[in-house]
Amino acid sequence: MELGDISDILVWAAATSYTIAMIAFALDMARQSGRSLEQKERALVGAGAPAEATVAPALGHVEPRRNVVGIALSTSWLGLALHLAAVVARGIAAGRAPWANMYEFTLVGALIAMGVFLVVQLRRDFRFVGVVVTGLSVSALMVALNAFHVEAAGVEPALQSYWLVIHVGVAVGATGVFAVAFAVSVVQLLKDSRDSGSPLLNGQATGPLARVLGRPRQWAWLDTVPTPNALEALSFRINAFAFVLWTFTLIGGSIWAENAWGRYWGWDPKEVWSFVVWVVYAAYLHARTTRGWAGRRAAWFVVVGFACVLFNFTGVNLLFSGKHAYSGI
Repeated sequence: MELGDISDILVWAAATSYTIAMIAFALDMARQSGRSLEQKERALVGAGAPAEATVAPALGHVEPRRNVVGIALSTSWLGLALHLAAVVARGIAAGRAPWANMYEFTLVGALIAMGVFLVVQLRRDFRFVGVVVTGLSVSALMVALNAFHVEAAGVEPALQSYWLVIHVGVAVGATGVFAVAFAVSVVQLLKDSRDSGSPLLNGQATGPLARVLGRPRQWAWLDTVPTPNALEALSFRINAFAFVLWTFTLIGGSIWAENAWGRYWGWDPKEVWSFVVWVVYAAYLHARTTRGWAGRRAAWFVVVGFACVLFNFTGVNLLFSGKHAYSGI
């Protein structure tokens, strides 16, 4: 068995571990939902727990770990270790940095997203985005294995440069960080909708959709997450860091393009859409800091920005031809 095959097996193992973690995080959400509903019922009948018991905790508050949370975090860390081993094995098998094609870019992007999530979790209770982040990571690995997979091999001469390590490495790192900020904004939108009295998220809607997604117990876990303002502020800080990385991606890419092709900018589809991503996030940061765009408008800005990131990676590579087309896919 070759090292590239071992890397593939490790990716499957990481995806399995992440799937277990995702299920455990979902079970934890269900448990929180049940506890929140019980507290509300007791508060209504005056039988013990005061109404303040359901107030969302501060962002830095960490509750004692329960068995299901321990399983979720343990399998997440196990998956991250397997994932890292798979990426390292892939790089050794290919004899280069392991992010030269869509398969490897997806692998490393998911690795960064899980790493950021778990590092933040070490310092504060961040498990409320666990289902979203692990779900994104599992989806990314499944797509990578089934749609983008290519055998480990060298790259064409144009890519045999230290800029492959710097430029593409920073780009994939920024993508992983953007994914975590997107997860936070998704939770923010759900939390804000529930607090605003959304019939669906408060179990008051009717119709076929409500029978599937509108049960009171399904969304009660949102009562235990931080406030929308706290989530929005966290998403802003994560996006600001990712934006710096993406800015360096554009600068580094321009320098590499001048060295490789004799021009800093050539209106290649990948260059154009990378700039579009930069403009969207620059507009978001500007609107957030100088125009007072906060709350739902800011969260939707983040969702649009991450959609542009995904299209830049998948749609541009698959739908357009250009100098940035990845080999083998």
